[in-house]
Amino acid sequence: MKKIYVGAAYYPELWDENEIDKDIERCKDLGINTLRVGEFAWADMERKEGVFDFGWLERVVDKLYKNGIYTVMCTPTATPPRWLFNKYPETRKVMNDLIRADVSSRHHSCKTSPVMLEKTRVIVTEMAKVFAKRKGVIGWQVDNEIFPYGDGCYCENCKTAFRSYLKDKYGDIDNLNKKWGMARWSLCYDSFEEVEPPYPKQWRHPSLRKTWWDFQCRQIKAYIDEQAEILHAYGCENVGTDMMAHNYLSYCEINEKLDTVQFNHYNPAKELADTAFSYDFLRCVKDKPFWVTETQVGWNGSEYADCGYRPVGNCYMNTFLPIAKGGEMNLFWLFRAPKNGQELAHGALYSTAGRKYCVSEEVKRVCADLKKCESFLTQSAVKSKIALHYSSTAENSLNVAPFVQNLDYRGLLLKNYYGAFRHYNVDVIDTCHALDGYETVISPFMTTADENGFKERITEWIKNGGTWIVGPMTDILDENVTKFTHAPFGFLEELAGVYTKYQKPIGNDVFKARWTNDGSCGVSVCFDAYELKEGAQSLAHYTEGEFAPLSVITERKVGKGRVILVGSVISRDDLLRLVNRKPIAEASDNVILVERSGKENGIIAVETENTDGYIVLESEYTEVITGRKLSGKYKIAPYEALVLKK
Repeated sequence: MKKIYVGAAYYPELWDENEIDKDIERCKDLGINTLRVGEFAWADMERKEGVFDFGWLERVVDKLYKNGIYTVMCTPTATPPRWLFNKYPETRKVMNDLIRADVSSRHHSCKTSPVMLEKTRVIVTEMAKVFAKRKGVIGWQVDNEIFPYGDGCYCENCKTAFRSYLKDKYGDIDNLNKKWGMARWSLCYDSFEEVEPPYPKQWRHPSLRKTWWDFQCRQIKAYIDEQAEILHAYGCENVGTDMMAHNYLSYCEINEKLDTVQFNHYNPAKELADTAFSYDFLRCVKDKPFWVTETQVGWNGSEYADCGYRPVGNCYMNTFLPIAKGGEMNLFWLFRAPKNGQELAHGALYSTAGRKYCVSEEVKRVCADLKKCESFLTQSAVKSKIALHYSSTAENSLNVAPFVQNLDYRGLLLKNYYGAFRHYNVDVIDTCHALDGYETVISPFMTTADENGFKERITEWIKNGGTWIVGPMTDILDENVTKFTHAPFGFLEELAGVYTKYQKPIGNDVFKARWTNDGSCGVSVCFDAYELKEGAQSLAHYTEGEFAPLSVITERKVGKGRVILVGSVISRDDLLRLVNRKPIAEASDNVILVERSGKENGIIAVETENTDGYIVLESEYTEVITGRKLSGKYKIAPYEALVLKK
């Protein structure tokens, strides 16, 4: 990280040029140094087919740079102009009710349409010619919040491409029928041409649903990759695409050929601590600082305000937290409230009339404080010995076949697993991520474990000394959402040295468990019961319910390391008992701690719940923002941030 960037999304095409000069002065008053522009302005860049005008945008970028404000340039492909859709109606996506999308907002184009792809190539190329080497342009955002909305496009082009995708994947239709189990209910296809996408309001086959989703995600990846390839060819740097919180559209796959992970979120004030989960995930996708490209500055909204009130100090902490967690940019949506349109009631840094909101003063304060600790933040990084798996494949598989009623995979990870590590550095990773450097890896609900070479890599990592805390419901499905026939798991029984005697994917209050040494062990959500084999030992066992006295947690040494198999969702305290590591420091539960190391070393402590907290420091630190010397127990005020340098 070289610098910290704070700013907002800005739409100069909506304002008179004399207003832009005033807005630049407003930026300087708050201390923000970055604006994101261009993402919805295709019609102003190409008013008629093949007739381009970038002069107005060039003038904006140049003015910003002269005033010390950087630009993140966006390709406008989320909102093609009306003339394009009118002339080429086949570029409009077909929704799952088989009606072509209206030209009414955004994301209504088909990512398979040859015409749409060609028009996209043209506008991105023309932009790259003008802005690739433009002073002040520090990065690029491709499209906007890309996602298979409504389960993607159902046009004939997409159906044909889907069938080709299936043929490439399965080879012949008999193999597809076998992999998906289509003999059940006499559903076998006679040819790939018979395969239709999964339509709503029908009992849709899980394998079909997930494979259709995988296909739509592949189309999006190809669409993003082609834009990135054009930008890279012209020398553009820091190319990324801004994505939302969930991992349904794989962050690992989409960012494979991109430079910078970009993230948009509109979490309400009460979910501030949960947002840290995303930051610990984003930091690991490319193993480099990430960008928050959108977050609400005050309130969300469309025709009315939404997402609740932000208490005083919450915006400050919402800005500070991603930087503490390893990001280098936080941009708000948006700089100035719009005069009209679909998001008329959305909050901003400035009102439509150019007046500050109360929250604007918080932004001014956080910009000043980040400036004070910029040296510490840019010369240190977050390093973790613990990793928690967050799998895109699992998210999509459990979406179509959750097994447990109302199972919320991401929510479970946040509450029951990640929530235990507020006082630890932890990386949140997908299965593609390298395991080097970790001492403990935790993998609950990772339905498919034999992908990206993970089976071989995790086994070797364990043999070299790692501790794998795995389960429940890990390694239970293949990529086709199909269970195994040789055992309940693909390879876990053999690796853990157990025989799974019983399984129950139904939560109840009957089952109780106890640690073999001492104390009760909380169990919930789902229940596996194990018999020991091949060198395994029991760490915890059932004491009540029909599974008693079978094991619920087992351990087996493998080489220099060990596998700890967990057959239920256990409490946070029980999870920390298995991890068996000291926290960064003693602190109250409402305080998140981040240890930073590098040329600078220290701790960042942030209060996230708008109440008093504390931290206990075992040695003396310098608090960088205020210059105070702190040691021992320190009371942390609501939404206070401490940057503690050793």
